[in-house]
Amino acid sequence: MSPAGARPSRESVLDAFAVESEPGRSTLERYLRLYPEYAGELIDLSRELSRESCEDVAPLSAADQALIDAAWSQHAKAVPAAAADPFAALTVDDWRTIAQRLDVPRQVVTALRERRVSLVSIPRRFLTILAEAMRSSVAQLESSWEPAPLLVARSYKADNKPAAGEQVTFEQVLIDAGVPAEKRARLLAEAD
Repeated sequence: MSPAGARPSRESVLDAFAVESEPGRSTLERYLRLYPEYAGELIDLSRELSRESCEDVAPLSAADQALIDAAWSQHAKAVPAAAADPFAALTVDDWRTIAQRLDVPRQVVTALRERRVSLVSIPRRFLTILAEAMRSSVAQLESSWEPAPLLVARSYKADNKPAAGEQVTFEQVLIDAGVPAEKRARLLAEAD
């Protein structure tokens, strides 16, 4: 709602005009008198509303369909394919399963999900197992391994704006999660 005496927005005026029961010339003239600042938009909308729709019931000819198909395939080639983020589609249950499969605490999986771990510090063997557990490829993981954007804004008072933390090594994440030294050595090993 706009305050009393304030002029309605362009969208409000056009919406009101579009739902008028009698969208003829007299209604257009009334709106033009009341809202001269939207004259161009009102006239365009009036023309659009009064335009007769052409319902062509005849099917397209084979030549027309071929032209449309050719144009569409050319357009599809020009549009770059969006790189899928393998992290985005996984649910909490999926991450729980991944933690069990990798035999690491969920704290480690959370650090991986939030991309707080330096990619170069993760052994290739572990990265391959992670990719398989995520139903992805190592290449997809590597291409999407920038720090994850901050998803949740918290309501704590702070002196600085929230920012993504620095990435740490995979070994440091394992140490912080309390993974025993023997298990850490096994997880950090490049070969089986």
